[in-house]
Amino acid sequence: MDRSRITPNAVTIIGFLGICVAAGLALGRLWVLASLVFIASGLVDSLDGLLARYQGKATSFGAFLDSTLDRLAEGVIIGAIGITFAQDGDDWALAACFVALTASFLVSYARARAEGLGIPGSSGGLMGRPERLVIVGAGLFLGGVGDVLVVMMTILAALSLMTAVHRILLVWRASDGRGS
Repeated sequence: MDRSRITPNAVTIIGFLGICVAAGLALGRLWVLASLVFIASGLVDSLDGLLARYQGKATSFGAFLDSTLDRLAEGVIIGAIGITFAQDGDDWALAACFVALTASFLVSYARARAEGLGIPGSSGGLMGRPERLVIVGAGLFLGGVGDVLVVMMTILAALSLMTAVHRILLVWRASDGRGS
């Protein structure tokens, strides 16, 4: 029996708060430190489901909270990166962040909505959440090196948008291409 007092939901919240700290560090352009906190927070967040199963405390609300805070965390960190681009007057890079964030939400939404409709197999494409986290983490780590962060956000935007379209097409095919 597990004797720890930390709950899976607390682990989820701690992971999210860590991402908020990473975002604050990114705003301060402390890129390497931001990336380390971002990676550590991502690792902490990945433990909530394991802890829930181990403790026998897996709940629908816990899964919902985790998914919701995952989306919010993406918004916070990509938003912070976008703010730094806006401060630099780099409209192209800011637009890349906006597209990356919107496409990221679409990737997750397309899968969740398809599952809600009972349509399986909607999780394809290149840019699932782990892949998006790797690109953001690498971009943060190299944020102080030339235009690397801009390039990483542009790659994230393009590949996330492609993944969202891919998932939409999977759902369209699974529904026999029936529109309403």
